Amino acid sequence: MSLDINLTTSRSILTRTSGFLATVTSHSLQPYRGCTYGNSLCGVGCYVRHNGLLTRGQQWGSFLDIRTNAADLYRSHVGRERRWAQAQRQGFSIFMSSSTDPYVPQERRHRITRGLLGAMVAEPPDELIVQTHSHLITDDVPLLRELAPQCRLRVHLSIESDQQDLPGLPPPASSIEHRFAAANTLRRAGVRVVITVSPLLPIRDAESFFARIAAAADAVVIDHFIGGDGSPDGRRTARTSLPAAMAQLEPASVTLNYRDAIVDVACRHLPGNVGVSIDGFAGRFLPA
Repeated sequence: MSLDINLTTSRSILTRTSGFLATVTSHSLQPYRGCTYGNSLCGVGCYVRHNGLLTRGQQWGSFLDIRTNAADLYRSHVGRERRWAQAQRQGFSIFMSSSTDPYVPQERRHRITRGLLGAMVAEPPDELIVQTHSHLITDDVPLLRELAPQCRLRVHLSIESDQQDLPGLPPPASSIEHRFAAANTLRRAGVRVVITVSPLLPIRDAESFFARIAAAADAVVIDHFIGGDGSPDGRRTARTSLPAAMAQLEPASVTLNYRDAIVDVACRHLPGNVGVSIDGFAGRFLPA
């Protein structure tokens, strides 16, 4: 598939959250429109692919708009948006990103996310959550290390399964080994790391998987597509090929009972540091 990549400018970069995401942060921030990981494993069940406002008739994974003025927009709007958040009696917090990955391969050339992190070092939010599926985040360890003491910083690094190759599904954007290595690098740099098992895919050896997570991260979030894709019953994901592929690998994996069994295993390895679904993304972890 050919990629349609465009250099663009935007009129705003900080979006006030609503609905599902409003319980996590006051704002979301997208360095890019579109995501070139859309045809990899994380893109199969991505609910954004059905958002016509974002896709504008284009196939998900086939386009990327590079917001070249993102850092300038942050610097221009941060004061106003901070005051708005304070007026709502909440902290000024940012989720980066909810509808793209801040570390798509094109980031290495255009450095939009890096520019935003640099702007945040100068004018930090109260809280920043960086969500990615890629080990490329380690390119920005120096900036993340500098930002960590200035705000509540968490890197959410998705590792959906302990299986690198899942029959019927495309390969991940970044290998499991690369992502675990990235988690270790970030943690050594003093950055808080949360592994997001999202969406929860069939796991071959849950005990070993969560033991490895416990050694590489500060916490884990487990997010099943039922209740985790913004619909109560997983209907958004049901429109994709993901549930059928999961059922072929492990029939129970398409149920919340499977999620609950996996949560039990996770709690043995990371007591008090296991989050479930939206509560986990918001940093509300189960007690020990």
